This record gives sequence, C-alpha cells and structure tokens, in this order.
Amino acid sequence: MISNPLEDPFYYLKNFQHVLDWIAARYDDVLSVEEQQFISGFARLPGPSQALWVRMLMRKGRHFRASKLNYPEIGDPLQAAAPLVAQGWIDDRAPLTLAELFDVLQKPEILTRFGANIVLPKARKSAWLDGLAGDFPQPQSFADWHPALSDVLYTLNNRALGDRLRLMFFGNLSQSWSDLVLADLGLFTYEKVDFNPQSRALRCRADIDGYLHLYACREQFEAGAEVGEVLQQVLDYAADNRWLQRRRARLLFQLGQHLERAGELSQALNVYRQSQYPEARLRVIRVLELLGDCTQALALAEAAEQAPLADAEHQQLLRSIPRLRRKVGLAALARPRARPPERLELTLAREESTPVELKVVAHLHRAEAPVHYVENTLINGLFGLLCWPAIFAALPGAFFHPYQSGPADLLEDDFYQRRAAIFEDCLAQLEDGRYQTTIRAVYASRYGVQSPFVAWSYLSESLLEEALLCLPPAHLNLWFRRLLQDIKANRTGMPDLIQFWPAQNTYRMIEVKGPGDRLQDNQLRWLAFCEQHQMPVTVCYVQWQEPDA
Repeated sequence: MISNPLEDPFYYLKNFQHVLDWIAARYDDVLSVEEQQFISGFARLPGPSQALWVRMLMRKGRHFRASKLNYPEIGDPLQAAAPLVAQGWIDDRAPLTLAELFDVLQKPEILTRFGANIVLPKARKSAWLDGLAGDFPQPQSFADWHPALSDVLYTLNNRALGDRLRLMFFGNLSQSWSDLVLADLGLFTYEKVDFNPQSRALRCRADIDGYLHLYACREQFEAGAEVGEVLQQVLDYAADNRWLQRRRARLLFQLGQHLERAGELSQALNVYRQSQYPEARLRVIRVLELLGDCTQALALAEAAEQAPLADAEHQQLLRSIPRLRRKVGLAALARPRARPPERLELTLAREESTPVELKVVAHLHRAEAPVHYVENTLINGLFGLLCWPAIFAALPGAFFHPYQSGPADLLEDDFYQRRAAIFEDCLAQLEDGRYQTTIRAVYASRYGVQSPFVAWSYLSESLLEEALLCLPPAHLNLWFRRLLQDIKANRTGMPDLIQFWPAQNTYRMIEVKGPGDRLQDNQLRWLAFCEQHQMPVTVCYVQWQEPDA
C-alpha cells in the first residue's frame, strides 16, 4: 500500500484488495462458498467495476443514484455498473418502498411526481411521507416510481457479505473501512506487531456466525424489537468461544436492565441469573430486594462481599448490606469510616464559556507551581508509555491485523496474567530508576501511535517532564498496579487536575466539583485509594460569586 493515497486515485481499491488477500490467506478454511465465489469473481471484474463496488460498500445505505456516483477515476458509472448488475451484486430494478424512495429523492423531484397528492407543498418531507403512505403501499422500482427521471438507481445486494469480510479482517464490526484510509493518510498510525501469520480473530465458521447472530440480536434490541423475541434468540445461542460468551453475557445483562426498568422484575431476575456479566450479581441482589426477598438478597450480598469481583462491586455491597440487614431486622455492623480527603473551597466568577476545571486551573496556577487539567490522561499515559512492550506483546488472540490500537483481550480478566512476566519487567524499572529513560524513549519513538492508554494531544513533552520530576516512582507503581487490577473500571475516575512544585519535587491532585456536582463512585474509589496510600489529593468545591446588586 502506498503512503499517500492522493498519489493514486485507486488507493481505496488497493486497500480492499489487500483485505481480500489477507482474508484468503488466513480464513481459507472457513470461507463460505458465497465468499469464495465473491473473492474469485471480484478479481475477474474490470478495474472500474471493482472500484465502483468498493465505493458503494464504503458509503452508507443500500441505494445509490448513478448521478451521485461521480468519481473521475471510475468514469461513466453506467458502464462500470454493468458487470456488477450482470453478477447480481447490484440491482438496477430493485423494488423500493415509498419511504426508501423518499430517501433518494430531493423535494423538487417528490413534488414533480406526487404534487397532485400533496396538500401542503411547503411541509417537510416526513409530513409528505405520512400523508402519502396509505395511498402508495406497494413497492416499485425507481424507474416505475418516477418515469420522468433519467437517472438510474443501483441497490447494493451484498452489503452483508461485505460486513462479513470486514468482520474477518478487523475481528469486529465497530471498525469501518475508513480506518484503512485514515491509516494511509497518516491520520492514524498503529504499532507494528509481529504476530503470527496464522493469527485471526475468529477461529472457525461457528465463531463468525455466532458473532453475526449476537450482533443482529443487539441491533434488533436497539431498534426497539420485542424484547422477548430477542431474548429467546440470545438464550438459544451457546458458544464455546470465551470472547463470544462474554458478548452474550453483556447482551443478556442489557436485556435484563431493560426488563428491570420496565418493571418486569421476575423476568429480569431470571435473565440476570443466566448472564455471566460481572455486574449481573449486583443486579440479582437488587432485584431480589425489590421483590421483597431481602433474606436471600442479604445472603447473596454477604457471600459476594467475601470474594468481590471488583472494587466497584465491593463499593456497592458496602452500601447494600447495611440496608438489607435493617430490612430483615438485624443489627448494623460496625465498619471503620474512611477519612475524607482534604477539602478546598473556592468562590470564582462565573464564565459560561469556560469549564469549571479550567477556572480552577487559572486561579491556582503559579509559575513555581503549575497546574494542569489532566483528568485520566496523565496516569494512563505514563502507564502506557512504561508498559508499551507488555501492552503490545504479540500473544495469541491479541493481535490479528495491522490496524489495532490495542490488544483484543485488553478488558479480559486474564489480560495481566497472560503478560505478567513482561509487565513485571516494565514495573521493575520503577524500583531501579530506569523508568524515566524508558518513558522518554517510548514517548519520542512512538509519538502519535494509537494506544489504548496514551492520549497524545493531552500529554505534552513539558507535562511529561514535570510529571517525571515530581511524581514518586512508588506512587506510579501503586497507580499502575491498580490499573492492572481492573482496566475497564480503574482507567477512569482519576482527579481532574494535578499541581506540581518542581523545586520541591512534589505534587497534589485536585478533583473539581462545581455547584451542585457530587463525587461519582469511580472518583470516590480513586480518592479512597489515594488516601489509603497517603498520596496528596484535594477535592475542590467551587461556588460562583453572586453578581453585584
């Protein structure tokens, strides 16, 4: 692939051909007959026809007017489309509903065709559609709907196949074909990982079909389909792939939440119990309480407290258990109270256009004690730089294409364990002093490379140097190890600001709360952690100055 797509007008076609070659080399044993025929048939198409199909695939929707397919490198779209129509990959006579027709027509064209039936010619298209729907219920081809137009409408028939190819290449459907373009443009740069040529996200055809099944279920649910129908499809599906099991568990959890919010508590309880999603256990306890079965809820909560799945769960259990004990008539348990963090109160002039955090930065900033708005970016960034070799280790199931910003198993519960030795080598540098040299070297050599932890636009070189000067390696070690305990939960909730005193090699972190704002659970956990380890942290409560009378 070329470095600058502007040098070759067919850059997107070369990217797509690269994808097909990649898939053919790695998924040959699981490709369906349709997919095999597509790959071989695509190679036999004329270049302009290949380019037109890829252009259509990379755009949204299924229907494309020939007059809108203006690509100089392709030339006449009618000529380029003819082989695609012959293959059945696109259709120039597909039946359209009235709603689909309205999507591709402009208002003057609609008035030309339906003007006699439109009562309010200055109304919105949606109002016209509502008024006409009852009179035009039958789908027709574009030409039959509007014979006066000389344009041709093409319908892409094999978008689902394109989605399967995208899934096999990226290992997910959240990444789009534009990721290839952005990489070629240099807007995104990815770490080069020497993974096994046989590496792939989906092991077998059943994995591909399972992912697509769960994806379709999620789309149905989000589109407002009957929850019971979606739920049954999810419950009927079983997978031996851990990754797909987690996707199924998360979808079941979301369906349970929907049922709980709708007041279907018994059904929600049943769904939560069948989900292995980490947060499902807390919801089971809560729904049992709502159903009035506080004895069972308390028993489950006390058992969970002995082996909490995460800090977030433990935090919630500490709130639930006292309430449940009261409801069953048991005495409260004596628990030590956490010492509240240092409190700073400020009264500042209101400026609607300036976030409260930046107001506090401006108020506290001194040349000898600079203040930075960092939120979660600084600690995460330092962790990402020091532990770069562990994060991007070429382990099986972690990397399988060149456009990954991080390992596929980043949020899995065994992420650290699989890389424990590499992480320990990285963290050992905090004890012998090598960490500063390593962080600076990675910052210089990897600047701009996509990372799940480093937000380059927030981590300037001057901020990095101040942090390395003022943050004790013992504190970095504690923060980084807490991140590794639960990356999903613990990479957020860190204090908003950090203030450095370079002359004294020290710092303090500051969580900012504007009027009416309160500390969130993940922030409370980080504050408690800092207090536990005697790290300097302050909560700044801001009030606005009253305007002069």
